[in-house]
Amino acid sequence: MVQKLVPCLVLSLVIFCSVTHVRSVASDHRYTVGDDVPLYVNKVGPFHNPSETYRYFDLPFCSPGPTKDKKEALGEVLNGDRLVTAPYKLDFLNDKDSEIACKKMLTKEQVAQFREVVSKDYYFQMYYDDLPIWGFLGKVEKEGKNDPSEYKYYLFKHLHFTIFYNKDRVIEIAAQSDPNNVVDLTEDKEVDVEFMYSVKWKETEIPFEKRMEKYSQSSSLPHHLEIHWFSIINSCVTVLLLTGFLATILMRVLKNDFVKYAHDEESAEDLEETGWKYIHGDVFRYPSYKSLLAASVGSGTQLFTLTIFIFMLAIVGVFYPYNRGALFTALVVIYALTAGIAGYTAASFFCQLEGTNWVRNLLLTGALFCGPLFLTFCFLNSVAIAYSATAALPFGTIMVIFLIWALVTTPLLVLGGIAGKNSKAEFQAPVRTTKYPREIPQLPWYRKTLPQMAMAGFLPFSAIYIELYYIFASVWGHRIYTIYSILFIVFIILLIVTAFITVALTYFQLAAEDHEWWWRSFLCGGSTGLFIYGYCLYYYYARSDMSGFMQTSFFFGYMACICYGFFLMLGTVGFRASLFFVRHIYRSIKCE
Repeated sequence: MVQKLVPCLVLSLVIFCSVTHVRSVASDHRYTVGDDVPLYVNKVGPFHNPSETYRYFDLPFCSPGPTKDKKEALGEVLNGDRLVTAPYKLDFLNDKDSEIACKKMLTKEQVAQFREVVSKDYYFQMYYDDLPIWGFLGKVEKEGKNDPSEYKYYLFKHLHFTIFYNKDRVIEIAAQSDPNNVVDLTEDKEVDVEFMYSVKWKETEIPFEKRMEKYSQSSSLPHHLEIHWFSIINSCVTVLLLTGFLATILMRVLKNDFVKYAHDEESAEDLEETGWKYIHGDVFRYPSYKSLLAASVGSGTQLFTLTIFIFMLAIVGVFYPYNRGALFTALVVIYALTAGIAGYTAASFFCQLEGTNWVRNLLLTGALFCGPLFLTFCFLNSVAIAYSATAALPFGTIMVIFLIWALVTTPLLVLGGIAGKNSKAEFQAPVRTTKYPREIPQLPWYRKTLPQMAMAGFLPFSAIYIELYYIFASVWGHRIYTIYSILFIVFIILLIVTAFITVALTYFQLAAEDHEWWWRSFLCGGSTGLFIYGYCLYYYYARSDMSGFMQTSFFFGYMACICYGFFLMLGTVGFRASLFFVRHIYRSIKCE
């Protein structure tokens, strides 16, 4: 089944890349003088609250005529994009000077509304020939004033567009607000506003194929690259020193154990066994809640596969800056297509553990990650609807996602489960399990589950915490992140350290004659996800200026889902590494 799934997934990735390429080619428009080049306004929102965005015309802007919504793809809607035709007309190679876009008499309520958004540093986003444009809606004059009631609030009413072209193509666009051409919003009184704009066309030698490079280069500047490489070198050195130290100890102790046990076998037979060999009859005793463990391993394997494919798409250049919604589309499509891997892994492992009700196990696998994600989405979507934000998904989009889940994810999950059940694979245990379990000796507090999880999660987290800032600043801010190769190196380091530290703690647990290692290895491996969520608290309060109920709930709600996904994925990595290690050491000795 797995061998058949992999070519299907690769084919799906090729199709996805091709569709993305076709879309990028479709935006390769050629124009002649006077052609109408599409300009769309997208959204407005507080600069420090990236999730809290609204439609442009939710604010009392005017328009010279009826507006028209642009059809959006699934990923664009998930990203909160709501493009609509702009009140400005930027014809190809037509310069304009102080052209009036439209006029409007602002009521007292509309003046108060504009003053409120200016005080919160609202920005706007537009797209011109698929090129992004940003700017602030106004400014607050605070100089020499200590009392907020004395602040002056101004709305920008004149936009200067500078557009660069190469022959018959648009290459670059910049928009600047005229700081001297403003509307005073300080008092609640009716104001007559003329929204104006100017257009200046300039020729450039930059080829069309490189017009998006300016956005990706911002994260590849020398000083940024130095910080990224410093973080990787710092992580590598720290991790290599610690893992090397642990590996040396572990190998030396294991070697001594093998020599000792071999010597014991050659000497008197009535010597009492000690250490990890003493519990050889219990170490492969199936764990409690084995259905939940199998479902967790299945979901973790699916999320690991999803992450690898996302990295593959990122490295080949699919997620170039402002390829709107490409990442969200990829996440939805690939997660749906990898459901068969979760079903196969969970059902196969559950049957190896001599589980009987494999249908219930399959249902648990399907709901283990999607269930919490769905509940979180329902709450956050309700919050977005209450705020009338663009993050609120339309009913049609929700139905599309439901159909993908019902017609793709669920059938693949069931097919994978059936294949896993029929695989007839047996659990490979190198030693026999005794009928009755041995009693676990009294252990000190630091050998309990929670202290062990804290020790296991700290080392992998220390390897990635510097890079986490840049990821958070990109996801929950306006920084552009394009150095996916460095991120992939950090991810590989994370996997290696997680596997090694879990194996080391599993050995020390077995050496203390505690044979209940199954769940402990999974929890220790996944504990890095809890550290990442702890970092969320630090980032929110110390490194960001996010505020408000909606932004706070979105940040902590969706980060909880992401960290839970990391918990399942890294827990699976830790468990698989520990299972391989335990099989290896017990296969290397002779046990009665």
